[in-house]
Amino acid sequence: MTKKVDTKLILAVIATGLLSFCGVIVETAMNITFPALMKEFSINTATVQWMTTAYLLVVSIIVPISSFLKRRFKTKTLFITANLLFIAGLIIDALAGNFQMLVLGRIVQGFGTGIALPLMFNIILDWVPDNQRGTLMGIGTLITAIAPALGPTFGGIVVSSLGWHWIFILLLPLLIISLVLGLISIRQAQPTVRTGFDVAGWLSIILIFVGFTLAFSNLNQIATKPLMVAGLAIVGIIGIILFIARTRRAKQPLINLDIFKAASFNWHLVGFFLVQINALGLAFILPNYLQLVDGRSAMLAGLFVLPGAAIGAVFAPLGGRILDQFGAAKPLLTGASILVVAMALFAGLAMALNGWLILGIYIIFMVGIGLIMGNTMTSGLGQLDVTYQADGNAVFNTLQQFAGATGTSLVSAVITLVQTQSHGSSAHATALGSAMALLLLLVLVVLNLGALMMAMRTRKCA
Repeated sequence: MTKKVDTKLILAVIATGLLSFCGVIVETAMNITFPALMKEFSINTATVQWMTTAYLLVVSIIVPISSFLKRRFKTKTLFITANLLFIAGLIIDALAGNFQMLVLGRIVQGFGTGIALPLMFNIILDWVPDNQRGTLMGIGTLITAIAPALGPTFGGIVVSSLGWHWIFILLLPLLIISLVLGLISIRQAQPTVRTGFDVAGWLSIILIFVGFTLAFSNLNQIATKPLMVAGLAIVGIIGIILFIARTRRAKQPLINLDIFKAASFNWHLVGFFLVQINALGLAFILPNYLQLVDGRSAMLAGLFVLPGAAIGAVFAPLGGRILDQFGAAKPLLTGASILVVAMALFAGLAMALNGWLILGIYIIFMVGIGLIMGNTMTSGLGQLDVTYQADGNAVFNTLQQFAGATGTSLVSAVITLVQTQSHGSSAHATALGSAMALLLLLVLVVLNLGALMMAMRTRKCA
């Protein structure tokens, strides 16, 4: 098969990218609707969080089997299935009259997103020549990486003007465009293979993500219910042990553990995970800070982070182009250093932040994200043999989802714990909690810089 970038490939990347974009943007857009949902359905914070938790759980248990799905089913079949599931989930939520129906719609969307997320990158890996892969991965990442930043803007504007139901209704045209583009452009790279499904391995994956996702989602209760949080984390650890034991014995494992023998791939994974935690953590902190501390409306809170999202969109393909021309080290280490500067500014000015400061610093942050996000994945997958790249892609996309749950839960728990200990006004307590959360994120981006330096040092190729 001759690899080349043609019109059909570009359309296929856009089709699958739009589907992934909708999956990510609806997640962050709904965060800003929580107060309205709590009031409308008379539910508390812990209950409304299931909108996100249930969705992330489903995505997290579907993405790891993407390597099996790729081998077993045609790419176009997977794409159509994912798209129709997501459309069905949007319709359920658009018509939802109670909270249970709303969560059901999010679960159906989770199945669609779980199938869709790895599809775009698998198409790029299958069809793009190595010397153009960075640019295409940058374009693909652009579509999904800016969604967390656009989500609050989109959600704020829609909730303020039309109501939360319209968040789902307005995404339907994008899904229809995605479906049409995919039908005319997606091709099959390799023939499908009839292969067995490792049910025991998948059950252990479910244990991992049920345990860890629920543990992180309940982190804000660690002071009052430490045994529950610890017990859930232990369930996740047991799942990891069972998965490793099962995979070593399985003839056709869901994920080939040989990918972890490449040290540079592992360091890339660590860096990718830490950056994702920061991106999703900030997507939670900033809109809440702007509303609760700076006194801005939901719509303005979203608009203040919009320029940063646009800058990140520009720098994602540019970063990929730099990787194609000069190698991975320049964009990755430059981007990681920019993230450290941006988070140092956020942490240092945390108690004195306002809308305009947040706008400026977030632009700096998103320049770093644009240089680093897709390139970390491109460079990491480049450390694996071609036969293992679908497995590596599954791991990267799984970590992306888990990092989303981790990032939001970590910063939420830190802010909540500080708020309960703090004296003074609600705004002051929120500012103080946000300052501690931003300090934590600063530590993580410093660790990310160290991880990527190790990735560059141990890589097998320039």
